Amino acid sequence: MTLANEKGGHPLDLGEGRRVRSTTVICVRRGNSVVMAADGQVTLGATVMKHSAKKLRRLYNEKILAGFAGSTADAFSLFTRFEAKLEQYGGNLGRSAVELAKEWRTDKLLRQLQALLIVADAKQMFLLSGDGDVIEPDPVGDGTIATIGSGGSYAQAAATALIQNTQMSAREIVEKSMKIAAEICIYSNESVTLEELRAE
Repeated sequence: MTLANEKGGHPLDLGEGRRVRSTTVICVRRGNSVVMAADGQVTLGATVMKHSAKKLRRLYNEKILAGFAGSTADAFSLFTRFEAKLEQYGGNLGRSAVELAKEWRTDKLLRQLQALLIVADAKQMFLLSGDGDVIEPDPVGDGTIATIGSGGSYAQAAATALIQNTQMSAREIVEKSMKIAAEICIYSNESVTLEELRAE
């Protein structure tokens, strides 16, 4: 059993009412900055199993940010494959994302991996799924937002309002949106890991 398993906000049923639920991951681009953050909570049924899980990674010489909602083991396997794609395609995020999604959807073993990923560099941002989805979010005001996980919709609503009605930086928007999500979603907490990239 993995410590965290979730796809698109739907919990994994482990039988007898035991379910693993977790995760709010958000990525915001505004100006020359892209910021990704994830909470650290892992919940099994009615019990918080862990407060400080790490759900973000820096890849490809720390030029790419990646965050996951889903099975920890599955996500790490996907991170490894994604980093191999980045090496193969010289750090081209879009091409690497498409190739990973194709392989994820068509490979018999990879199809069993239960996770959602957000990947971003200083210029692009994509949401990837095992159904072959490669989604580049539409701009919101003068920024871009992507979220996954059980608290993702709360974080996205907060970030959308902040982008449209304030001049806050990407980092400030992410920090505030994660706080709001944690106050609403019982499967998220305020133990947040945050990573930032800046366009050169």
